[in-house]
Amino acid sequence: MREELRVLDLFSGCGGLSLGFQKAGFDVVGAVDNWKPAIETYRANFNHDIFELNLGNVELSVQKLKEFRPDMIIGGPPCQDFSHAGKRDETRGRADLTVAYARIISKIKPRFFLMENVDQITKSEKLVEARKIFKKANYGLTEKVLDASYCGVPQRRKRFFMIGVLGGKDGALLEVIENKLSKSPMTVREYFGKKLKIDYYYRHPRNYNRRGVFSVNEPSPTIRGVNRPIPKGYPGHLLDAEKELALVRPLTTGERARVQTFPEEFVFTGSKTEIEQQIGNAVPVDLGYFVALCLREHLWGPKPITPKQYMEPSQHLLAFK
Repeated sequence: MREELRVLDLFSGCGGLSLGFQKAGFDVVGAVDNWKPAIETYRANFNHDIFELNLGNVELSVQKLKEFRPDMIIGGPPCQDFSHAGKRDETRGRADLTVAYARIISKIKPRFFLMENVDQITKSEKLVEARKIFKKANYGLTEKVLDASYCGVPQRRKRFFMIGVLGGKDGALLEVIENKLSKSPMTVREYFGKKLKIDYYYRHPRNYNRRGVFSVNEPSPTIRGVNRPIPKGYPGHLLDAEKELALVRPLTTGERARVQTFPEEFVFTGSKTEIEQQIGNAVPVDLGYFVALCLREHLWGPKPITPKQYMEPSQHLLAFK
């Protein structure tokens, strides 16, 4: 028999992971972040609580988070120190939040947890440390790097997922996950259908050794937190999908949000720069949905679900000081 599982989202950002889990029918009861623009966007779209908290303070966080009585904690600690774009410097404070997340889990001991991060975390000493904390707390761990384009998202975005089951076995969800992966990647055209009126678009490369022009007949590259126009000095690249730049434009902010599989009715708040950053930082909604469905199938089998309502503004916000 299925049961209501109370889910708490830490490092929630604007809500991509929360939305994916709600879409799969889980009862998300609260969220935490410490960036005000993302918090305001989250509040504009969900009917449960979100509050600001420094999750690096483990003892205070545990005290506050226990009030939610979570059966499951989900979240993606900040990933800049592990990412391809970052300097991969684990001595900086943000990498320590991965370990803080593990300590919070080990003290609250929810029945399940999910941790999401960039794929480069698999080469990190912080992951080794976090894994030891989880194992000492008696969690069985399933670890998998997923390419979002094989999970219903029109984007080649590789992300690491760790799912913990209290008292469970290591690798328990691997078979379910691998069986649900698509046989082929989802393209931008397949996702948008006839709504996108272009064949090619520009995504500014980190350096000009990489291409900048892509076709809608392939998955999008990773949506980042910046969205730049084609510079006058763009030299072109041998692998650009279209050489005639007059036929190319960048994706709009709204189109970038759709590539991240946010629904059209999702409301983003803040300045244009803040909104672009929120979109780029988010877990794609349907990647979260894919993982949530895998967990659901592991628990209760492949049964139909009724997604909960999630697009209602919050009517009650917990005021933590």
